[in-house]
Amino acid sequence: MIQDTIVDGFANAPHRSLYHALGFTKEELSRPIIGIVSSHNEIVPGHMNLDKIVEAVKLGVAMAGGTPVMFPAIAVCDGIAMGHTGMKYSLITRDIIADSTEAMVRAHGFDGLVMVPNCDKNVPGLLMAAARLNIPTIFVSGGPMLAGKLNGKKTSLSSMFEAVGAYTAGKITEEELAVCEQKTCPTCGSCSGMYTANSMNCLTEVLGMGLAGNGTIPAVYSARIALAKHAGMQVMELVRKNIRPRDIMTEAAFRNALTADMALGCSTNSMLHLPAIANECGIVLNLDMANEISEKTPNLCHLAPAGNTYMEDLDEAGGVYAVLSELNRIGLLDRSALTCTGKTIGENIAQAKNKNPEVIRPADNPYSKTGGIAVLRGNLAPDGCVVKRSAVAEEMLVHAGPARVFDSEEEAISAIYAGEIKKGDVVVIRYEGPAGGPGMREMLSPTSAIAGMGLDRDVALITDGRFSGATRGASIGHVSPEAVRGGLIAYVKDGDRISINIPEYSISLDVSDEEIEARKETMEIKKKTGLTGCLARYAEQVSSADRGAVINPFRG
Repeated sequence: MIQDTIVDGFANAPHRSLYHALGFTKEELSRPIIGIVSSHNEIVPGHMNLDKIVEAVKLGVAMAGGTPVMFPAIAVCDGIAMGHTGMKYSLITRDIIADSTEAMVRAHGFDGLVMVPNCDKNVPGLLMAAARLNIPTIFVSGGPMLAGKLNGKKTSLSSMFEAVGAYTAGKITEEELAVCEQKTCPTCGSCSGMYTANSMNCLTEVLGMGLAGNGTIPAVYSARIALAKHAGMQVMELVRKNIRPRDIMTEAAFRNALTADMALGCSTNSMLHLPAIANECGIVLNLDMANEISEKTPNLCHLAPAGNTYMEDLDEAGGVYAVLSELNRIGLLDRSALTCTGKTIGENIAQAKNKNPEVIRPADNPYSKTGGIAVLRGNLAPDGCVVKRSAVAEEMLVHAGPARVFDSEEEAISAIYAGEIKKGDVVVIRYEGPAGGPGMREMLSPTSAIAGMGLDRDVALITDGRFSGATRGASIGHVSPEAVRGGLIAYVKDGDRISINIPEYSISLDVSDEEIEARKETMEIKKKTGLTGCLARYAEQVSSADRGAVINPFRG
């Protein structure tokens, strides 16, 4: 307890004097001190409301007998960082967030924590910190954005990026593009489809680290404020019972999360973040588990970009617990996993109901009998690569075509907008991996350009970088090993035939072994030079994508 090490006794009088400088009373210092980690800022739409969430959390903590103390965490908006150098700095913030939170908590000795994240890297970064610190912790996110409305239909950020492709192809006018720009993102909150932020906030519920509604209650609803108050109150129960993150985030919890991931059709980025969080818990989450679980898990949701439903629709249909209830009905949920409620996940979902079978398909009437994500292997990716199968058109599940090779995202975008990509092509974007980028940029701009130009049912994209949760189509990322570390993707040439078979989890470069060995003698690996600061450190230390792109991999 903080009282034992920092507050109580004559030797801690200097520490108390500094608390008094902050205006704390003796009464406040006699209670458990709860750190509130706030990702609030004025540049990320999903974080602009977090000051209100934090105030509600603080009230909940105080009502339950604790003393709340807020400190900040940084956040990058992936949408604003997309398509330029800024995206190199997105994934690396996951580790910066975890490290800086660890430093603040260890330095100040909090008794418990409430994490208040919302967007892409803050959720996994703070989950990593929670596992590392292992003191009583609960999460409450800022909630999803409401869907936009355009011409009587709901829309979201992925539609905006695709509109740029449509404009480039002459399918919409500049005036129509401007209307899209004004209507697509109507409120604060994490972007309204099943993109990375909402995927991770939903999976936080499944892992047991957030209360019901954490992933789905819209940011602008008053219920979100009430949820924050309940989170503040519940952390005090966790402190009293000494329930810690590693008591909750067990191997069973991660299997539940992967199962829910498949049913929900989450972002492929979950295949980076779940292994990274598990790593901090001392658990190795092998990518092969994804296919094993996918084979028996039905895909029940087609939220944007896979379909025309949004987070607000999932919330009204019963939220994450309703999805878990469907999975439990067919025996796919480990009901015994402990959660931040102090109860098991089975107890939590006992009263959950699917209120809209159009949004959450019943388990006996799924979109597909297999899950939303697939891990492919073959000579092009012997350590694996990842695709959001639920967002791939049926005719692209099996595809073979000539490679069009680019050594950066910028080169690929230029070629796409210039009309150089033809039906049947396989676009290969390399040197964008965790170390090679560095930073493993998301590639929403090229995938959206392809979709906006009407080629998403004819063209595949492959990269050692990653794709946004807003991406749809045959977009295959996380190719491991990456190009800069000698992966076969470094030796692909224009015109090479690449074969993709998603149902059979395979991907191959159809070039002879002799030719590949000859290329390795003549083709040079291209490494970025002149790197400085955190990018240089990251490029040197980061693991491959199949290990979660972590800095300190747990070997098991």
